[in-house]
Amino acid sequence: MHSAHLSALEAKHAKLDRRIASESQRPLPDPLTLATLKKEKLRLKEEISIG
Repeated sequence: MHSAHLSALEAKHAKLDRRIASESQRPLPDPLTLATLKKEKLRLKEEISIG
């Protein structure tokens, strides 16, 4: 069960990574959106490293 939770967190992390890349490629990326996505990605990374 623990590995399923970890896999889910890693999938969310990868999805956020793709969303950040997509937002960054826009002609006028929204800095607030990017900051929010990056903070969430960092939170997930920390949770993955702990668990």
